[in-house]
Amino acid sequence: MQRALGILGLLTDDRPIVSVRDIVEATGLAKTTVLRLVATLEYNGLLWATTNGYMAGPGLWRWAHLARKSWELPPETQTGMRELAARQRETVNLYVARDIYRVCVAQQESPQPLRHVVRVGDELPMWAGASSKVLLRDASPALLERIAKASPHGPGHAAVMREWIDEAAAAGYGESHGEREAGLSAVAAPILGRSGGVVAALALSGPTIRFTPDRVTAFAADLRAMAQQMSERGFDRPFGAPG
Repeated sequence: MQRALGILGLLTDDRPIVSVRDIVEATGLAKTTVLRLVATLEYNGLLWATTNGYMAGPGLWRWAHLARKSWELPPETQTGMRELAARQRETVNLYVARDIYRVCVAQQESPQPLRHVVRVGDELPMWAGASSKVLLRDASPALLERIAKASPHGPGHAAVMREWIDEAAAAGYGESHGEREAGLSAVAAPILGRSGGVVAALALSGPTIRFTPDRVTAFAADLRAMAQQMSERGFDRPFGAPG
């Protein structure tokens, strides 16, 4: 199954069609194995044969529709994110935690030419970043150790992360400046579920040069106000119809 998913993962906006040769080179699998997997994926409608190779198949539409229905934000939240991006003129992202990663589940781009953009669905590491500092508020020592081991800083980074998380919890928001990528800054506020745990992070991100202390204070206040509204609406089931 992992091999088949790896083949589907080769399809991107920049490479909408892959050949058998492309798949063999990218995966290192034997050509016979690739042909067998491709035939299975094509039979189930997940790949579609063309003269140049294989493209995404129509069977993916059903999964795409299901995913969109499950993860689409309520209209009022979408409107709030658009207004926040227009008001603060920086990119707004919404992240949820998935194991040792944070996943972008919604975004509203900054109106400025120089901006930070993460694609919806992208997975980012949790060892740095403003959103990670709020998402990990209730993280166990074991999870922090796993994240630290996967970071470029090694196991000792778990202690540093704990300090960051505690500081963010005390302040009510997290901020980062060049921790994951030089020249990139972010501010994030936690969104709480009905049980009081952190279920998502609402963030503003952009070039560090624009994230001055005064602007960070303004960003944090705006983010916290919107995050509180989202928490009060109920964020245990943030996407689709409440249940």
